[in-house]
Amino acid sequence: MPAPGELIMVEPKRPKPPKHWSDWTVEERKAQVVELGLPGFRADQFSRQWYQRLNNDTNSWTDVPADMREAVKDLLFPELMTSVRELKCDNGATVKQVWKLFDGVLVESVLMRYTDRVTMCISSQAGCGMNCPFCATGQGGLTRNLSTAEIVEQVLAGARSLAKGEIDGGIGRVNNLVFMGMGEPMANYNSVIGAIRRLTEPAPAGFGMSARGITVSTVGLVPRMRQLAEEGIPVTLAVSLHAPDDELRDTLVPINTRFKVQEVLDAAWYYADKTGRRISIEYAMIKDINDQAWRADLLGEKLAGNLVHVNLIPLNPTPGSKWTASRPEDEDEFVRRLKSHGVPVTVRDTRGRDIDGACGQLAAATKN
Repeated sequence: MPAPGELIMVEPKRPKPPKHWSDWTVEERKAQVVELGLPGFRADQFSRQWYQRLNNDTNSWTDVPADMREAVKDLLFPELMTSVRELKCDNGATVKQVWKLFDGVLVESVLMRYTDRVTMCISSQAGCGMNCPFCATGQGGLTRNLSTAEIVEQVLAGARSLAKGEIDGGIGRVNNLVFMGMGEPMANYNSVIGAIRRLTEPAPAGFGMSARGITVSTVGLVPRMRQLAEEGIPVTLAVSLHAPDDELRDTLVPINTRFKVQEVLDAAWYYADKTGRRISIEYAMIKDINDQAWRADLLGEKLAGNLVHVNLIPLNPTPGSKWTASRPEDEDEFVRRLKSHGVPVTVRDTRGRDIDGACGQLAAATKN
């Protein structure tokens, strides 16, 4: 049942992705293994192969009788996605992938390697139904939700490349994960939570990431923000605010006509109180639209005194769009004004501008 006051998001009817190991709980996996005629303890062995050894070649698994390996692959580990395009920039430190899913739908993931960490940005939906006019994904509308396994597989694909030394910089592992790719994560809540659990569960059940290294973004689906606070998973909540006033935000983030700025912020403070985790406020700097000094002051007034950090994002413009990045001097003044209110702020490092870096750009270009 939806929470009181919740906006119901209708997903277009499409065939469902095949069920996969990452869709099932530990108990469900064991039941699937037994149904195939194998002893239940094989489930833990399969999970270690998949999540810890990052071995997705079931034909090489000595845990599986040779005559069962094809059935195990087809029924438990079906192929969920194939790479159709890969672009690199930043001297090979940023790798953007376009994946084709079982039904031909395209989604994106990005791996960004820094000197001290590796961050992945992944998609939770194919397209997005939030209709924010400056966003490449939003311009295309929602195609469908991704399954838990389709979300997890984006991360494991990056992890495999790192483990094999295929990414410039040598062997490594995924340290941080952001749900800031295609889609609104809170509009695909159950699959996103399932993916987070698979990725944070320790061996042999899951990938063993720290929940504190995971950030989940939202444009402000208030009931889901409050629900996330009750999950007991200490992820970082990022709120894509983009404007401090309802008049402008109604235009930039249309869901604001349902959940107003203060209601969104109240839900964010509730999350911070319940989890002790600092809220990240995402703010795309758009020239002459939301970058005025008075808006910086208004934002600072609304955020001051809370457990919060502002992440200013120089807008990565999409082809043909009237929206473009703020002038450097306006960005600098915005930062100064926020700091004058005691609000911590950083300007996001811009990666991937020369490879259709904005979410949805590369998938759209590939489709076309």
